[in-house]
Amino acid sequence: MTILVTGSTGMVSSEVLRELAGKAPVRALVRDRSRAPRIDGVEYVPGDLDRPSTLGPAFDGVTTLWLLTPMGPLAPAQSANAVWAARQAGVRHVVRLSAIGAAHDAPTRNGRLHALSDAELQNSSMDWTILRPSNFMQNLLFTLNGEELYGVFGERRVGGIDVRDIAAVAAEILTAPERHAGKIYTLTGPESFTLHQAAEEISRTVGRPVRYVPQSTDETRDGLLQAGLDEWMAEALAEYRAAYGSGFGDFANDHVASILGRSPRSIGEFVRDHREHFAGA
Repeated sequence: MTILVTGSTGMVSSEVLRELAGKAPVRALVRDRSRAPRIDGVEYVPGDLDRPSTLGPAFDGVTTLWLLTPMGPLAPAQSANAVWAARQAGVRHVVRLSAIGAAHDAPTRNGRLHALSDAELQNSSMDWTILRPSNFMQNLLFTLNGEELYGVFGERRVGGIDVRDIAAVAAEILTAPERHAGKIYTLTGPESFTLHQAAEEISRTVGRPVRYVPQSTDETRDGLLQAGLDEWMAEALAEYRAAYGSGFGDFANDHVASILGRSPRSIGEFVRDHREHFAGA
């Protein structure tokens, strides 16, 4: 068994690599080796999902693929290139990171783009498993500014999940994929929470006042543009603000526990694990 991991310099796939290292032969597809995390037991191979001609050697001998494409308008093409290379190489099982609520009528363009890629994989003739995680708790690491916490929940609850739990689920499936073939899992934390509650957890943990500052959809988009995001990304995240603000993500389930045999991390555990980061933010 050889597992190939795409998106290896990103938040989720770097955690997947850490989970897999030492458990199975694992390769990381990288465009720029200097940007990849240095993890013992991982073989780094060059390749670019935007350039199909670069993928053949990286996929050679691979039995199982972790397929993650970055959020953006080119994601379906990148996913299609990976699926094509996987079929050509004889990959037997693909585990794909999709998005919460991915559907052709999803309230976000990201969800609709993921639905296209999900459908292609499901009709690829390879075995597949699709993971659709809720909002990442790790996003909170980038949205605290002094005493003010920002985010895309509005005033509603969202069943956010720790990226480390996504990675643990991915590694479990990648190393024993047979019983997960043809399954779609929506990954959430143990309970949904508001960003007011997240701010209270941070405040208690770091010992200083922190408050959540709700923003409208337009304010979210404008703030992201001012922060330097491109128009497509700012609009796409503003769509999540509108969706989450309508209750789109207000649920939790047992999918993580059913795969790992333990509960996913709570927002309180996440904040305590990242106390030093929040204390310095």
